[in-house]
Amino acid sequence: MTPDRAERIADYIRAELATVVQREMRDPRVSLLSVTDTQVSRDFAVADVYVSSVAATDEAAQQELVSVLNKAAGFLRSAVAKRQGWRKTPKLRFHYDDLPERGARIGALIDQAVRADQGNQRARSARDEP
Repeated sequence: MTPDRAERIADYIRAELATVVQREMRDPRVSLLSVTDTQVSRDFAVADVYVSSVAATDEAAQQELVSVLNKAAGFLRSAVAKRQGWRKTPKLRFHYDDLPERGARIGALIDQAVRADQGNQRARSARDEP
């Protein structure tokens, strides 16, 4: 499989799963879910799906979310298979993606460092003025 094809398939699965989860799943534990990334194996047998949720605020909730999705993987795989014409639909494995939360923390740390640097610069310039 060419890398372009694998990427197109992964993008298709990501978009379809986002739609299926939003419209067809009735489990309240998967509310406010975002499918952040999908990676398809070279042999097209497995798709690793990365999700995040603002409702999953602690590690236990994140693990429960992944568990619920992995239990519903057969349903989700069937729903994706109905929407496309491939001979074989990859098995879905769900993982929690904490990158959005880490990104927000890193952004806050960067802002804090910039403010501290600006304060230090003002203090130096005030000290150097006669």
